[in-house]
Amino acid sequence: MNVTPEIVARLAPTGVLRAGINMSNFLLVNGRSPDGGPTGVSPSMARALAERLGVPVRYVTFPNPGLLADAAGTDAWDVGLIGAEPQRAEKIAFTAAYAEIESTYLVPAGSPITAIAEVDRPGNRIAVSARSAYDLWLERNIHQATLIRAEGLDAAVQLFAEQKLEVLAGLRPRLLTDAEFFPGSRILEGNFMAVQQAIGTTRGHPAAEAFLRDFVEEAKRSGLVARFIQEHGVKGLSVAPVA
Repeated sequence: MNVTPEIVARLAPTGVLRAGINMSNFLLVNGRSPDGGPTGVSPSMARALAERLGVPVRYVTFPNPGLLADAAGTDAWDVGLIGAEPQRAEKIAFTAAYAEIESTYLVPAGSPITAIAEVDRPGNRIAVSARSAYDLWLERNIHQATLIRAEGLDAAVQLFAEQKLEVLAGLRPRLLTDAEFFPGSRILEGNFMAVQQAIGTTRGHPAAEAFLRDFVEEAKRSGLVARFIQEHGVKGLSVAPVA
């Protein structure tokens, strides 16, 4: 995994690695540094990448992953750290995942729904955080139930409560917290998908794309990703398998 001047010029054309960071995922960004910057597994991965390139890192923060993906090709960021989904991959070249997060459903007390396979049925309304990686998956795979979108995780929970919806979709670690506010609610066994957290860059630079892929695979093999997860005390985030 040699760092060449061409790769540095492609990934850090300003001399600084501008890393797009999704601030809405509490498993990946779970704190602030003394200067107000984001801390967590995702910023740590970006910093490690910058160190490998031999340049400083600057975090470009976005309130949700959809806005980060929208900024691809606008010169707002050099690399983006978000869930790899087919819709996003049209403009962004992703590495394999460096970490995975289970996504599943919460149902209210008294719900007749007992399994994930029973969710996609007529009459079921699913609260979901708009344009999250699991929302993109649900959009492709839910055919009979209705997706009801809200801007962000907290808003999705509020929507689920206020409209008395049948299902709340989310990341399992977050749903474990949400369940405390809904007595008698249940989190369904298993998962409907695992969000693949990856590093992406705009398409069209094969050498830079290959460098990023190699960097992520080495970070998994060496234990670097596992160390970041442990350092930041994250529960519910697991190292993705080596590609």
